Amino acid sequence: MRMLIGAVAATFLLSTAAFAGQTEGHIQKIDKENLTLTLDDGKTYKMNPEMDVEALKEGMDIVIAFDVTDGENVITDMTLSE
Repeated sequence: MRMLIGAVAATFLLSTAAFAGQTEGHIQKIDKENLTLTLDDGKTYKMNPEMDVEALKEGMDIVIAFDVTDGENVITDMTLSE
């Protein structure tokens, strides 16, 4: 029974990790109204309302950690490169 519970827990953890990602690039476009940003690879990421959108500028280097939720790339953490 313990083996079965362990196997189910491991499968759940692996399937959850598949929906997370990390990327980096230059900010190509910032949509402050819809709280999204687009990187130079053309992919768009949704920001949380708590994020400081005013600190972001087009052309900045950025590293983004994100989850895929309902088909959208939702930013969970970001770091601005210098």
